[in-house]
Amino acid sequence: MIRVTVDLVIFTIHGNEFKVLLVKRAFEPFAGSFALPGGFVHEDESLETAAMRELQEETGVKQVYLEQLYSFGEPARDPRGRVVTISYYALISPDRSLSAGTDAADARWWPVSKLPPLAFDHRRIFDYALERLRNKLEYTTVGFQLLPAKFTLTELQRVYEVILNKKLDKRNFRRKIKLLKILTPLKEWKEGGRKPARLYRFSAAHFEKLKDKGILFPF
Repeated sequence: MIRVTVDLVIFTIHGNEFKVLLVKRAFEPFAGSFALPGGFVHEDESLETAAMRELQEETGVKQVYLEQLYSFGEPARDPRGRVVTISYYALISPDRSLSAGTDAADARWWPVSKLPPLAFDHRRIFDYALERLRNKLEYTTVGFQLLPAKFTLTELQRVYEVILNKKLDKRNFRRKIKLLKILTPLKEWKEGGRKPARLYRFSAAHFEKLKDKGILFPF
């Protein structure tokens, strides 16, 4: 019999580090190893419901927008038998509190550049999610999910640099962002540093027009 699980790749940014949410498994198989949050889908629930339930049970995190990523179904991926997993991913703010539950002994944020060995085929799932996320920066506003409603251009650039893992030229970045006209400048300033920085708000309506024309983020 084929069973179905859901696995979740949850990203955030702490300071200047890009991190992923991992749990330490409390039971076999792979007891004591770190893994992506997830578990079996119940017969009476949808995939999305199962994903949200597992996330809350294992980490205490809830009310997250999850996007379906991919399905993984290699015959030997799970020592418990024939198991197909549906993976999801999301970006959330770093201030979400974590608390290990049910079948997790620990839940914590790990730098994506320093991951421990992962249970099952979770490293493959993670790698796929990271590649998909970096590609989506070119044609979606996924990076804005890690920003507050009002933000500075420096904060926006930092999100892109952390996710892409590369330094972007400040002048070139700002020129391209302003040409896209996806930001609304506000009559508000953020104090700090040598001088106050103007705050901006994302313009969803204008972004949709650009997307319809096939215009991508040129980063």
